[in-house]
Amino acid sequence: YVRGGEAAGDLDPADRTEAENDATRAAIMDQQLAGLSVVTDGEMRREGMVDYFTNVITGYDAPDGDGDSADWNASMPEVTEEISTAEPWLVSDFEFAESVASRPVKVTITGPFTLATFASTGAYDSIEDLALDFADLIAGEVKRLAEAGAEWIQLDEPGLGMSPHGELAHECLSRVAEAVPEDVRFGTHVCSGNYSNLADDMADFPVDELDLEFASPDADDPAEVFAGRDFEMDIGFGVVDTQSRDAESVAEIENRIREGLEHLPPDQMTVSPDCGLKPLERDSATEKLQNMVQAASNVEADLDAGEIDPV
Repeated sequence: YVRGGEAAGDLDPADRTEAENDATRAAIMDQQLAGLSVVTDGEMRREGMVDYFTNVITGYDAPDGDGDSADWNASMPEVTEEISTAEPWLVSDFEFAESVASRPVKVTITGPFTLATFASTGAYDSIEDLALDFADLIAGEVKRLAEAGAEWIQLDEPGLGMSPHGELAHECLSRVAEAVPEDVRFGTHVCSGNYSNLADDMADFPVDELDLEFASPDADDPAEVFAGRDFEMDIGFGVVDTQSRDAESVAEIENRIREGLEHLPPDQMTVSPDCGLKPLERDSATEKLQNMVQAASNVEADLDAGEIDPV
């Protein structure tokens, strides 16, 4: 509503900024009240996880809106020239979130493979070349975020879950990882929950944490992902289905955490939702987070009491 009002000239840019600030405060407060150890800004300033970056990347242009809305290609950004950037993307967003939050703030960035594959490649000969150029731009943004004080940066890759390209993903992550200071936690999230064609490559990703989805009905059995593979990084183990509005009970989430502990030692496992909760109604998202935190606390108590034998 606010963005539409600004676009129509009915609201000033300052009105939009105020609304987005208020929404960010609310998102952070909800996460903190739920008991999360680390929070995000809820991506409240982003129209979409891909569209948003057309505002800050030269040569990565938003669709003109004249195409068929049902046509996937017509709704994708178009690459019109070699991509570049002359300004920070997310530094001011991070600085505002950090000023509001009382917990550490994780910065999420749409990953290079997704930015490349969710676009019409236009000026590039291949997805590979475009993805690698995006990786180089993201590496620059990571440096700026680290200089601003960010301690945890995560690349989100829904495109990788839809179209497994493990070798290209590894090269992109390696380029970004080179820009990450040692005191900054670097992770990536691979959406979809189906990793059979990607698991071998994921085990070798150069990240501190790999976030995976295991709570949706179509997700892989964790045993199929972890068996016979050496994942040395921490694993964000998804225990809340973000595709469903229905909040899982504490007992359901406890069972999912226990299932994760059959494959991962406690100090390697981060309990998390499958994916972002932004598409859900606020009440549903908040209840899911509250139940997840309570379930994690219950399982931690059982571990301390020796009632669970970790791997």
